[in-house]
Amino acid sequence: MPRGRYSLHDPDDHAPLGEEHFHCATGPSGWRYVSQLLTPSGDPAGSVDLTLDTLGRTLRLELRAGDWQVRGATMDGVTWVRTDPAGRHAQEGNAKAHGFTGASPAFLVATARLLRPRPGAPATRVRLVSFAPPVLAPRTLDRSWHLRSTEAHATDNDPLTVENYQVTDLETGEEQPVHLAGDVVLAAPGVELEDLESPPSTFPEIPAGFADHDQDPDQDPDQTHGEDPREA
Repeated sequence: MPRGRYSLHDPDDHAPLGEEHFHCATGPSGWRYVSQLLTPSGDPAGSVDLTLDTLGRTLRLELRAGDWQVRGATMDGVTWVRTDPAGRHAQEGNAKAHGFTGASPAFLVATARLLRPRPGAPATRVRLVSFAPPVLAPRTLDRSWHLRSTEAHATDNDPLTVENYQVTDLETGEEQPVHLAGDVVLAAPGVELEDLESPPSTFPEIPAGFADHDQDPDQDPDQTHGEDPREA
């Protein structure tokens, strides 16, 4: 079970945004990631609790930033409930998208797991709903992911396989490198892995009989019966 710490900074001016202390685990039924976020001064800033199924679809998402909260799941596209700081208003949302994204490095791992691109394959387009702090307002994004290369690095135990991605924002054309090892982000814009207590976990192979889902956002995404955020 990897446990560690990411430092977060503004990818443009490198101003520190805080830290994310996390632990995560893979299993035969999927992956779970839990983290606590801290401000640069060390004060609590929020939390992430993300659970994926075997195919990388979101079974349950719970985000907190300040007093704002979002609960979501893959259901009829993606569905979520966003609650205001006073707790008096809950806004429901739904979008024809394949998953969620946001400031946490967890979403980079989740998207890579959802797409599962192969080396040499063309870039894959994916539609995601983003929730950005401090108010977690939803925004729909189109991005493409391209697995440019994989590299095996020798370690004291098993070789460590690093996946090198190019992620492109299809609205702006901005390209960003993302480097993953199993379920851990080694480096990405605005993200640095500062501490890791145990090696990254590797995802199991998709069981025989599980069909790959279509990633074309112009077609219906898979309809996974995750936890209904309206009932959480």
